[in-house]
Amino acid sequence: MSSFVVNIVTPSGIIYDHEAKLLVANTQAGSLGVLPNHSPLISPLNIDAVRIDLAGEAGGSDWVAVNGGIIEIRDNVVSIIANSAETEAQIDVSRAEEAKQRATTKIEKAKQEKDHDIDLARAEVALHRAINRLNVANKS
Repeated sequence: MSSFVVNIVTPSGIIYDHEAKLLVANTQAGSLGVLPNHSPLISPLNIDAVRIDLAGEAGGSDWVAVNGGIIEIRDNVVSIIANSAETEAQIDVSRAEEAKQRATTKIEKAKQEKDHDIDLARAEVALHRAINRLNVANKS
């Protein structure tokens, strides 16, 4: 069975490096499925979960919460360079819940009080990131 390598890199270093038979990611142009021998591509990624179906007899899927970045596909290597990313095992659920609550509170306050000191767009991104992390943590 043919496969390809998936590498996910953040400013902290490599967080994921495995052989896969399928990868599904959400790019700014839409959902992208990658199989072995995919044509070369570079695309910006949305904040979303990346599903990686593992190659080999064990099979299974890994999920990674990716918070923006780019995906490059070339020569059976998929490289994701992300602002931040966490595997299921790396996600601290209580911390993600707290981040979600903080962001929700900031958004509500900004909308109710028309508070210009609160950056609404930044709070919405923080909420999206927290929800993404929680969704990936709940995949297992």
